[in-house]
Amino acid sequence: MKVGSLRYGVIFKKAFSVPEIFTAFVDDFTGVRMKIDKVETEKSFDPPIGWVDCRFDLFAEDRRNRVIVDIQHVRFGDHYHRFLHYHCAALLDQVRSAGDYTPELRVFTLVVLTSGDRHRKDIGITDFDPKDIKGNAFGEIPHKIIYICPKYVTAETPERYREWMLAIDDTLDEEVDESAYTRPEIREIFHRIERDRISPKERAAMKDEYSIQMLGEDEFQKGFKKGAEKGARQIVLNMVSNRLTHEEIAEMTGLPPERVRDLALKPEDES
Repeated sequence: MKVGSLRYGVIFKKAFSVPEIFTAFVDDFTGVRMKIDKVETEKSFDPPIGWVDCRFDLFAEDRRNRVIVDIQHVRFGDHYHRFLHYHCAALLDQVRSAGDYTPELRVFTLVVLTSGDRHRKDIGITDFDPKDIKGNAFGEIPHKIIYICPKYVTAETPERYREWMLAIDDTLDEEVDESAYTRPEIREIFHRIERDRISPKERAAMKDEYSIQMLGEDEFQKGFKKGAEKGARQIVLNMVSNRLTHEEIAEMTGLPPERVRDLALKPEDES
């Protein structure tokens, strides 16, 4: 079955903005059963919280919970800090006075890292609940950030996560075997993102989202084939300015880390 890749935000939103799919996904990863009629896309707060106007891919809330789901394919070196900021904005938006700092809604942020992560773990959790010296939770703060890396699913990945993660990863080459999946919500995702159902507008958005990872790799190969040392250096510097680490750049381009470090030196640094 030919499908659109869930690496693209426009396709991810097309699939997961359906309330039944969104709530099933959230339930399996958080244990929270939401009751919602709609899922917002490109949600932001007005006025912005802090100095950055956070914009969430998918956002929904009911009487008890506020849930954010974001998709990230490009490997930014700061995504743990980036989504911590997003999560805190969703908390701070609820505090209206110094009389009560307790947010009315529990906040859960789910971050889907389709290209993987340097830690190579299937699931990562930022848990805000205080714990005693033995690691026992106080049960005071329920808010969580969950990082989901479909690329690193293993036999030990909990079953309630596995089928979702395998399905997301399966779409990345734009072809899936629908018969391998039993969840009706996942089959509905495949139906919604089937290639023939992708509109010209959505196709244009996919092209606009073409990742810096692929662009960087393509430009590096062209640059080195032509002996374009200056061009290759500029690409590395651009990646560094986008907060990618030397290790991430090396993984993207196939260059040795020491070569990346050399290229990352600005001319004035070398003198």
